[in-house]
Formats: sequence, C-alpha cells, structure tokens
Amino acid sequence: MSPSVTTNGHTNGANGHADGHHSESLRKDANVTSKVASPKEEQLVLNTVRCLAADLCQQYKGGHPGTVMGAAAIGLALWRYEMRYNPANPDWFNRDRFVLSAGHACLLQYLYLHFSGYEAWTMDQIKQYHAPIMSGSMAAGHPEIEYPGCEVTTGPLGQGISNAVGMAMASKNLAAIYNKDDLKVVDNKIWCFTGDGCLQEGVGQESISFAGHLGLDNLILIYDNNSVTVDGNIDACFSEDTSAKLKAQGWHVIEVDDGSNNLAGILEGFDQAKALKGKPVLVNIKTVIGHSSKKENTGAVHGAALGDEDVRHVKEALGFNPEDKFVIPPKVYDYFQECKPKGAAAEAEWNKTMEQYAQKYPEEHKQLQMRLAGKFAEDNWRELLPEKNALPTAPQPTRKSSGIAVQALVPKYNSFISGSADLMESTFVNFKGQVDFQNPESGLGDYTGRQIRWGIREHAMIGTANGYAAYQKGMFIPIASTFFMFWLYAAPAVRMSALQGLRFIGIATHDSIGIGEDGPTHQPIALGAFYRALPNINLIRPADAEEVMGAWQIALDDQNANTPSLFTLSRQAVPLLEGTDRHKMTKGAYVVYGQDIEPELTIVSTGAEVSRAIETAKLLSSTKKVRVVSMPSQKHFDAQSLEYRQSVLPTSTSLVVAVEAWGSYGWARYAHASLSMHTFGYSAPQEQMYEKFGFKADNMASKIDAWVQKWKGQDRLPTVGEFDELLLGYAQH
Repeated sequence: MSPSVTTNGHTNGANGHADGHHSESLRKDANVTSKVASPKEEQLVLNTVRCLAADLCQQYKGGHPGTVMGAAAIGLALWRYEMRYNPANPDWFNRDRFVLSAGHACLLQYLYLHFSGYEAWTMDQIKQYHAPIMSGSMAAGHPEIEYPGCEVTTGPLGQGISNAVGMAMASKNLAAIYNKDDLKVVDNKIWCFTGDGCLQEGVGQESISFAGHLGLDNLILIYDNNSVTVDGNIDACFSEDTSAKLKAQGWHVIEVDDGSNNLAGILEGFDQAKALKGKPVLVNIKTVIGHSSKKENTGAVHGAALGDEDVRHVKEALGFNPEDKFVIPPKVYDYFQECKPKGAAAEAEWNKTMEQYAQKYPEEHKQLQMRLAGKFAEDNWRELLPEKNALPTAPQPTRKSSGIAVQALVPKYNSFISGSADLMESTFVNFKGQVDFQNPESGLGDYTGRQIRWGIREHAMIGTANGYAAYQKGMFIPIASTFFMFWLYAAPAVRMSALQGLRFIGIATHDSIGIGEDGPTHQPIALGAFYRALPNINLIRPADAEEVMGAWQIALDDQNANTPSLFTLSRQAVPLLEGTDRHKMTKGAYVVYGQDIEPELTIVSTGAEVSRAIETAKLLSSTKKVRVVSMPSQKHFDAQSLEYRQSVLPTSTSLVVAVEAWGSYGWARYAHASLSMHTFGYSAPQEQMYEKFGFKADNMASKIDAWVQKWKGQDRLPTVGEFDELLLGYAQH
C-alpha cells in the first residue's frame, strides 16, 4: 500500500498564520538542521514570497505570479529543509538536482535561490524578471541551464519531467558502477516540480511510465495540484485521478492537503518520499493558485500580472504596507542563514569520502575524475574506427556502417549509453557485452547497464537523453535511435538539446524513399528541412561507410561537446565510393567525382543519392565537364570561407543541380535546380521507388541534359529566382 499524508493546515486570520501544524517535530526527526523555526517565522517567509511575486510581475506587467504564490510553502520546504546542495558551489557533483518542469513558475526558484545564498541571484538580478530590455539578466521567463542553480532549461511543458527521469537514470547508473559497499560517492535525489500542464503533455506521460517501469526510487515528482491552467479550471479538459494513475504505473504516491499553508504536511511528505525504496515517488500537493489574490483559483492569476489594485489587496491581506515594494524583512534572511553552512558541510563530508575512495579504489576514482572533467577517453579513440581500406567493400546500408562505429567505441567507454525506441537491431545501436539498463528486480538487466530500451517513446527518449547529458556536462554521451520519420515525434526535445548545448548522437535510419514497402507514412520527405534550419545541431547525411566514420568523428570532436548530432542513414545498401574522405567531409561538402575538371556542370548530392549522382554524371551527353559533390552537412559547408565554397560549388561559372530524395526546400541556396521529391512517396520495393520517382541514373541524365541545353542556349547562368524544379516522377501520390 502506498503511503498517504493528509493534513488540515487550517489558517488563522488575515496574515494566514498556520494553526498548530509546523515543522518543529519533523525537523528533529529528519536531522536536517539544528535550529527550528517557529510557525510565525515560516509564515513571514511565505507572505514575503507572495508579495514579492505580486510586485515583480506587476513591475513590468508580465510573468506568472499564481504558482509562486500558491506553491511558496513547497519552495520553502525544498530549499530550507529537504534538498542537499551547496549555495557556494552550485556545481558540486553529488548535490540533489532540482528540475522545474513547470518552467513558468521560475520566479519561485529564483527567489529561493536568492534566499538560500546563491551569490549570483541578487535581488537586482531577480528584478529583471520579464524586463522589456536586453539587460543581461539571468531571470528569464523560463529558467536557463547556464545559470547557477538551474539544472536544465524548461519551457515546453513536460520536458522537465523527462529530463528528471534521465537524470535519475544517470545517477542510478553512476552509483551502480562506482559506489562500493563501504563508500558511496553517488547518492543524491532528483526532485522535479510539475503542474497540471506537464501531466497532460504526452512527453510527461511517456516519461512517467518509463520511470515506473525502471523503479527509479531516487526520483521525487512534486505535483503542484492547483487544478488551474491558462484557460481556467482543468475540469473542462482533465478528469483523471492522477494519484491512482501513477500508482498503476509503478509509483509510490503521497498526498498532502492544503499545501499552500500546510508546511508540516509537505515536510512529512518529503521526508517519507526520501525514505521510500523500490519505486519513484509522486508527492501530490493540493494548492491554491494565486493564494491571497482576489483572483485565486482562476486562470487569470496563472500568466498575467495581478494589477495594481490586487497587488495592494495581497499586501494588506498578508500584513505588508501596500505602498512599499520589494520588501524583504531581515528575519527572512535569518531564516535561511543555515543553508550555506549546511551545504558546505555536506560537500566537505563528500570530499572526505572521495579522498578515501581515491586511496581504496584508484582505478575507479581515476575514471570518475576523467568523466567529471567531461572527457570520455584518454587514448586516441579515432584509431578504433577502421580506416577506409578496412571498411567492407561490398555495398551495405549506412545504418549498418554506423553499427561498426558503435561496436568499436561503445563497449570500451563507460560514458556512452546507447539505445533505441523499440528498433535496437534495426538501427544497429546494440553492442557486444551489452547489459540492459533495467530495474534489477526485473531480471532483465540492472542499473550498470548502458543499453537503453526506451520502448515506443521517441519524445521521452530524447527528453531523458537530455537529462543524461545535463547531469554533468560531458559525463554521458547518449546515443539514441529510431527511423528518421519518428524523429518528428522527438523534435521538441531535440530543439531543447540544441538550445541548451547538450550533446547526444542521434541515429535516424530509413531516411528517405529507400524505406520502400513501409510506404509514405514512414518516408521523411520534409523533415530534413527542419533539422537543417535548427541552430546548433549537426545534421549529417553520409554517402557511404567512409563518410559514416567521418560523421562519428565530427560528433565526438571536442569542438562539438556542446552540440547534438543527428545522422540520417539509409536502409538500402550503398557502395563504398572511391572519392569519399572522412577528413574532407568535415568541411561539409567536397568533390567526390571529377576532381580535376573545371566543370560546366556540378551535381551536388547527399546520402544514398550520391552514388546515383555519380552514375548519372557518367551518362550525360550535354557535357563531359561534370563534377559530383557530396554535401553531408550544409551547416559545416556554410561555415567555410567564401573561397572554399566557390571552389566546390562554382555557381558563377558552372551550372549546379542538386539531387536528393527529400523535398527541394533550401537547395536554392546552393544550386540552380534540383531533382527532388514533390510528394509523400509510395509503397513498393526501394528500387521500384527510385524508378517511380525518377531517380534512376538514365532518367536523371535525361532531365539534366535537357536543362543544361536550355541554359547553354541562353549563354548565361541562372540568377536568383530562376531556380528550376526538375520534376522526376509523379507529382501526386
């Protein structure tokens, strides 16, 4: 039976003082701090936070005051009593991690970071919350990863739940690998604050299901259950019993009533949550959004300033002078004065443990220190990737070539975790000696495992991979895989990876019409355009096994430590091409055929179509002065000098045509014409698909010859706006 805490927490008078229930007995039992606060002191802190929320949002007439006011007691319980952290060293490795999945409530986090002693979080910084100017403030409208005390960037609801699950997995894995019976160097908790919106989002539900399956008892999910979103009461759209649902998904559940006032109940619930074993824990806390506002319990208080009249009302109700702004009584700072020495003592104790660990277990300590520094290898890992003359000479899919790199690297380095959303063998991310990351009680694996079976949860796959990557920058390199089409499901989390500078390696197989019989539902004709447009990601479409090795080198290069990479790989076999070069491809595009020719025509292509482009070049009758360029990465090509780019794609002296079995969007930047897809595909064997849509070499040669003759007759090259779509096959499905 899951535990339950239900307390009344009645209030007394306009100042909202707690009646009878406070933290005294709980704090003695929990052995958290030697000084016990009175209910009056606790209430003063809560009232101060609520008035600050009202003032800070009203200052620039924007922001989210409601959750801050309603959940003030939750924040107080976390930062004053329950979480283990050191304000003087926000990056202390064995700290508890706090993830604000309900990112709109960031003002709550900012205020408690300030009160608990994070030096960077001054009130001057916090006063820039929702400021209308680019002031260099840390107090963004949603938390940002690069600032002290903010573990990840959240915004799109539900992402934080997924990140927290990934962090809990990371912590479990490290503990299983490095902890010893006598010395525990990793034993932290992951706290995640969530609201009604995160629990409605699919990514949140995917991640909750996965965490329950894995039995992540180091994860505590705090549900600020105020039953209100932007549109109003959730009764209009949501009628689930969340506690019952999570119990059914393998979670412990603790319930706390009157969480806007009942600090004692919250503390008791959190103490129980930390002690429970075997399952993750939901602490379902019922709160009043916008507590003390005239608009409490309504959608109006969720995402808008209260208005001058209501701000005045709040202050009067809570015993503050309505004429004063940003008031923080000295007793509030006194209340938090033990946070810094408590955090310093916790880190000092851990440092002693690490000293003992280094003496007793020097090899493990050395590896852990290397990973703490963000390094995954001491040796030259590139030497493990076979040179071109050692790669298979027979045609093979680039997805299988990527598996060569996985087998060469992943078993050797503990930093890699590798897995798939239900397509492990199809994407070739499984590796020799694999152990599945599983709840040890399942009999399917254990927490030392670095092979992840995410199930059919593409969105959560990357959300949790982000949690791994953010746990300690560089400590983990997640490898995640599915068909390229299903990276559309994962795209919101990938965008967060790129925004935060979190490195993962994405394996996106079945990357075009070559998927064949599965039909147009599985053929990602347009998705490449999104990923090419996304800042700070390496989208790489390699032409053969040699370029696949180059893609891995790009992804793992030190300069890409803060950049995710996504390889789009073929299902169908492609030949090992004579002109490909893993070193040259780092420039994004290079000549693979006709290197010594001053071209009249340049064909630029990517991935599985490069070999077809070379075949086509050999069949042309309109000109023999033709070169073929492989462009595995538009991003890397764009970063080269103008001189280099013009030497590869001489658009001012040569006709340039692109060949790619995706949509043509974006190719006008590099070419005068394209042979591309203009429909969603079809269901047929892959060779029939390429023939149906005109990508056979003889048909492409015919189309290109006619186009070249047209422009030869005009005695000039095309200009901007004259981009030609050389329709290959059927214009409609």
